[in-house]
Amino acid sequence: MLNAFFKQRVAADFSDTQLHDQDSFYDAFLKDLNKCQHEAIIESPFITRRRLQTLLPTIQKLKKRRVRVVINTRNPLDGDKDHMRDGSLRAISELQHLGVQVLFTGGHHRKLAILDRQILWEGSLNILSQNDSCEVMRRISSAQLAWQMTRFTGIDKFIS
Repeated sequence: MLNAFFKQRVAADFSDTQLHDQDSFYDAFLKDLNKCQHEAIIESPFITRRRLQTLLPTIQKLKKRRVRVVINTRNPLDGDKDHMRDGSLRAISELQHLGVQVLFTGGHHRKLAILDRQILWEGSLNILSQNDSCEVMRRISSAQLAWQMTRFTGIDKFIS
């Protein structure tokens, strides 16, 4: 009986999912990001200026529409190599100048995005720094699972 309940619940939660790799992710993610109405939370342990340039026009549009954008990352001062650190700090400064709330979490290695608490992206791809690697991301259209991830990560405690 419990198995039947669990199977029904999982089927309902994962009925609208898609898998993406590094080649298909950014087009699909930008499409979702452009539709954002209220909030975009992105967790990526690393930020590079090169990758940020892909996302920056969309982030600028979101901020003009008064969408809250929150980025949770590692502090680049905590061990990044000089060339990586300088680029990361410039990218973070650019985001903050736009009004993006940037949070620093020690030991951070999560790769996910929560859009309007309705869409959850999770996987192995560093959203703000991916360059030359084979990765996977799953897009889940589920308010229940987006809220579950929000609670699980505790990100609400830090969002202003």
